[in-house]
Amino acid sequence: MQSQELLQLTSQFGSPLYVYDAEKIQSQYNRLTAAFSKVERLRINYAVKALSNISVLKLLKEMGSGIDTVSYQEVMLGLHAGFESQHIIYTPNGVSFEEIEEVAEMGVQINIDNLSVLEHFGTKYPKTPVCIRINPHVMAGGNANISVGHIDSKFGISIYQIPHILRIVENTGMHINGIHMHTGSDILDIEVFLYAAEILFDAAKNFKELDFIDFGSGFKVPYKKGDIETNIEELGKKLTKRFNAFEKEYGRELTLTFEPGKFIVSEAGHFLAKVNVIKQTTSTVFAGIDSGFNHLIRPMLYGAQHHIDNISNPKGKERFYTVVGYICETDTFANNRRIAEITEGDILCFKNAGAYCFSMASNYNSRYKPAEVLWKDGKAHLIREREKMEDILKNQIMV
Repeated sequence: MQSQELLQLTSQFGSPLYVYDAEKIQSQYNRLTAAFSKVERLRINYAVKALSNISVLKLLKEMGSGIDTVSYQEVMLGLHAGFESQHIIYTPNGVSFEEIEEVAEMGVQINIDNLSVLEHFGTKYPKTPVCIRINPHVMAGGNANISVGHIDSKFGISIYQIPHILRIVENTGMHINGIHMHTGSDILDIEVFLYAAEILFDAAKNFKELDFIDFGSGFKVPYKKGDIETNIEELGKKLTKRFNAFEKEYGRELTLTFEPGKFIVSEAGHFLAKVNVIKQTTSTVFAGIDSGFNHLIRPMLYGAQHHIDNISNPKGKERFYTVVGYICETDTFANNRRIAEITEGDILCFKNAGAYCFSMASNYNSRYKPAEVLWKDGKAHLIREREKMEDILKNQIMV
């Protein structure tokens, strides 16, 4: 999208504002499917937690995607967006058994990552197909906060506990139809991912009636100039060859499944915020915007770097700014970043704001959540209204 189009959207819908480019979402989805085009049966299950707006979900459904969900509420969003239950996988962590039962009754694919839950579910529902989430003890990403395949992770059943899984399966007679792993976000080394895949293939040999193998996702996208990204095309060639060979060895048709979130929507997102104040101190020039970590928490939570453009003055002379928010906490978006000269009233655009941005927003300081817009076919579609005071008060009860 062009700067002038984004500026026009802030004039039309106000700020702060999230804007998603449908064409970029579509191109990323197509890039992934093309990379694995030589796999006979491929299923992409978009990770709803990355960006859960129902209009985005509907767009992905129209492209042929399924969805990966982690909560009852995400399942309900998927059903509301038009997904059929068989195209939804549910991979909870630490939820109540009652929630798992409620989702299972909808006909959704269940994915279990806990031995005690597996035994409980298998004893009560032996005929319901279940996928098992394995922790391969492999970190494919560089950030421990977003890597979930390491030995101390709360996610998955340890690969070393396969004998325990097999005992449960034998004792309950339950049907295991899938096996799954997710090493975490920001896969930097394809060879490490392929190594983890081999661990999953070895685990799969223990189950004779699998329908699919789910390799998770975590593909890295570039967040700044010169940043590295997962080479999807190379991964596609190498994993396709290995998967097809394993399928023949296994002797049964298998579906290769991925659950990308960030890869699909991150680069499609733009977060637009207005500069409220410029504040000069003895050592720093602050640009204070009409937002905070209540709207975009990734820089503070993960140390994530989002490229920032001053789209009101794109050709201005670059100066060093520390971009901060209006929250009564330290909410720094960027420290001493080179940005085209900023004045009060300018609009700053944060790139890569599609994944884990609005979906992690809150009402901290009783601030309203921003509006969301989907840019599709050259037109702006409002897909979430900006909150109002009535929304803050809606569920509160004065006594």
